[in-house]
Amino acid sequence: MKRIGILGGGAWGTALAQVCARAGLDVLLWAREPEVVGAIARDRQNPLFLPGVTLDAAVAATTTAHDLLSTDALLAVVPAQHLRAALADLAADMPRGLPVVLCAKGVEAGSLKLMTEVLAEAAPRAAPAVLSGPSFASEVARGLPTAVTLAAADLDLARALAQAIATPTFRPYVSHDMIGAEAGGAIKNVLAIACGVAEGRGLGRSAQAALITRGFAELTRLAVALGGEAETVAGLCGLGDLVLTCSSETSRNMSLGLAIGRGASLEAALAGKLSVAEGVASAPAVTQLAARNGVETPICEAVRAILAGELDVGPAIAALLSRPLKAET
Repeated sequence: MKRIGILGGGAWGTALAQVCARAGLDVLLWAREPEVVGAIARDRQNPLFLPGVTLDAAVAATTTAHDLLSTDALLAVVPAQHLRAALADLAADMPRGLPVVLCAKGVEAGSLKLMTEVLAEAAPRAAPAVLSGPSFASEVARGLPTAVTLAAADLDLARALAQAIATPTFRPYVSHDMIGAEAGGAIKNVLAIACGVAEGRGLGRSAQAALITRGFAELTRLAVALGGEAETVAGLCGLGDLVLTCSSETSRNMSLGLAIGRGASLEAALAGKLSVAEGVASAPAVTQLAARNGVETPICEAVRAILAGELDVGPAIAALLSRPLKAET
């Protein structure tokens, strides 16, 4: 692999473009905003989504998504709720077997599909893979050490992709379990909102540790019910990602929960934000998916109810704390 396409010019897409350039690849990044493409060409910067990072000369940008189809692999980094539309625009002309690495984390609202299912329906010619793990775009773009999971049913493909994009500070671990990798990344966004709410209410570190631990139990139950493996979500793409997003205001989902915990409405917490907090759309989809599979997810359900305006933060916390006592496992 010598040339990589990036579908999505947000913070994470731009950071991954920088990773691929550091790995010695030529990179073509698609963004729908002409100002982003212009700034990259003119200033080697994406000030709209990832300010302060100077991009490698190997990163080029385009507003024409079909330009990406001449690359050796495609990293799909558009938000989860827009992935289907973005892929549908490319599907008819997509070369058969083109590797498409799914980098967005979420469950599609309405269909309740994971991103691999969306890809299979929208662009069936693609060879699917999933990239997920504890990674903040700003840190990755600056070259700080990061480890992620890169999963594909075809392990040879996973190894080839990992080899292509690995750098001394960006370390992909390969896996065959795409469902586990993407389920962990989708569910943790909802749980990060819960941890933000607890932080905003000043509930303390003990409460945060309890939320992360019991949230991880919910994440594992649902991921396994969907066909993933418990061992996968105990790694970088599940537990690792959960710990990171639940522990820092750099997380869009955690910071949104923080604002709500401090008394802001959902509309006020989202106002003026360019980047997407995937947990907002994923919360109802995750709880519906859990109900469909007979999986109990009380923390995710509390987040859904708060975001929907069905329950205030105080009663939601009280309801979680008053649940019947039971064995931990």
